[in-house]
Order: sequence, then C-alpha cells, then structure tokens
Amino acid sequence: MKGPSDRERRTEGDKGLSNLAEGYQKAAPYMAASSALVASVGVFAGVGYWLDQKLEHEVPWLFIVGAVVGMIGGFIGFFKTVLGASKKK
Repeated sequence: MKGPSDRERRTEGDKGLSNLAEGYQKAAPYMAASSALVASVGVFAGVGYWLDQKLEHEVPWLFIVGAVVGMIGGFIGFFKTVLGASKKK
C-alpha cells in the first residue's frame, strides 16, 4: 500500500521543501564559508609557492607567508559569514 505523498503531508506553513532540502538551505552559508576558507588558504599558499619557485628560494618563506595570510583572511571571512548567519535567525 502506498503512503501519502509529500504534497498530502505538507501543512500551510511549509514552503514546499523536503526535510533534506530545508537542511541544505540552512547549512548553505556554513558550507560556503568553509569552502571560501579552504580556497583562500589554497590560493595564497599556491601563489607563495609559485613565487618561491620563480625566485629560487631555498627556504619557502613566501609559501609560509601566503598560507598564513590565506588563513587569516579566510578565518575573517568565515567568522563574518557564520556570525552574520546566526544574527539573522
């Protein structure tokens, strides 16, 4: 026997999204913030590594500086997004 469809189970207050879709919608700012954090570290560290190779440095100082700058910038953006998303609720 077939159960009720999603349309039959919805109440007036529902937006028409399934529970999974609502979960993804709530998690979207956090997933975007974490992706931006990873991307900023990767980009800045990559640029630092490329400059170290280009300038033929023995110690990868620019790689380290790029990774630290990427982490600082990424965390600032991450916390702005996360704290901004929690204030809207």
